[in-house]
Amino acid sequence: MATAASKGIKDFVFEWEGKDRQGKVVRGETRASGENQVQAMLRRQGVFPTKIKKRRMSSGKKIKPKDIALFTRQMATMMKAGVPLLQAFDIVGRGNTNPSVGKLLNDIRGDVETGTSLNNAFRKYPLYFDSLYCNLVEAGESAGILEALLDRLAMYMEKTEAIKAKIKSALMYPISVVIVAFVVVTVIMIFVIPAFKQVFTSFGADLPAPTLFVMGISEIFVAWWWLIFGVIGGGGYFFMQAWRRSEKMQMVMDRILLKIPVFGILIEKSAVARWTRTLSTMFAAGVPLVEALDSVGGAAGNSVYAMATERIQQEVSTGTSLTAAMTNANIFPSMVLQMCAIGEESGSIDHMLGKAADFYEEEVDEMVAGLSSLMEPIIIVFLGGLIGGIVVSMYLPIFKLGQVV
Repeated sequence: MATAASKGIKDFVFEWEGKDRQGKVVRGETRASGENQVQAMLRRQGVFPTKIKKRRMSSGKKIKPKDIALFTRQMATMMKAGVPLLQAFDIVGRGNTNPSVGKLLNDIRGDVETGTSLNNAFRKYPLYFDSLYCNLVEAGESAGILEALLDRLAMYMEKTEAIKAKIKSALMYPISVVIVAFVVVTVIMIFVIPAFKQVFTSFGADLPAPTLFVMGISEIFVAWWWLIFGVIGGGGYFFMQAWRRSEKMQMVMDRILLKIPVFGILIEKSAVARWTRTLSTMFAAGVPLVEALDSVGGAAGNSVYAMATERIQQEVSTGTSLTAAMTNANIFPSMVLQMCAIGEESGSIDHMLGKAADFYEEEVDEMVAGLSSLMEPIIIVFLGGLIGGIVVSMYLPIFKLGQVV
């Protein structure tokens, strides 16, 4: 079912209008296989339909994590206001601009309406609702505090998405500049340098070594541009696919990313912030520690932390304290370990881990802002050196024109 939703398959929903038991006119939307099923569903709800109209739901865009975060925030807000669960699903589904999200919510609403618990309805769509999400919803249902847990979950997802966006913006800037630089150099090598080469050949003079080097590279680009673009494009595509699908590749790349100067520190702080935020949220919801650690590793967004979390979970399950297990993992900063130790002693692990998450989220914010300011002059120097070097190497022979003419 998750697969169908993810592809935005064309679907049919029924818009209906009717009267409730008090004679009040009510309207809504329902997903069903036919009008008879809609009538039966409405009568069970005490609604007497007067008009049922079938319409086609257009294909929607891909459902993104921020769509799920927005849905969670809306549900938490409406449930706090006392809106019944099914009605809240109707309101959010109709108000969403992405038809794929509307279809997903209609499917979940249908499951809940037939008696399925909310967390089990979410578990049918693991592509959008991970184990962390479902476990927190289950804890909220069991304790009768679903609206509070949805509010906490929405806050967690919003902060997590904010950190992801900041990391992407910090990494995207230099990557985009490198791509633009490659395109510019390619244009110069294929179209500009050959024109200079024809002029220099007519001079019949010996050319400087830098000029010969640039002209040699230009000849390679002119003769093999299709192969260069094919290797770079194909290699990049297969590399990204291997990175996504191969666990070994993910482990290797995640280790490399953590060791990259400057950016590695940023990625590490981001992973620690998400790790502590996730565990704090799970623990505050009353989820047992060993069970909570099931969802924490993947939420960190780095396989190094995921593997370390598995070892921590094994040690904690055998009686080792959380602080000792985290210390043995040898990947957490001393401040996190100290705050975790204080939390264990005072019985407030969730509070102390939340404070650690706040601290590292602020660190990520400051580091991203600093990197943005630092990268601008570095990139200017890089582009100036690259393009300037090519220009100077091609103008060196012109300085000898007086000797040639």
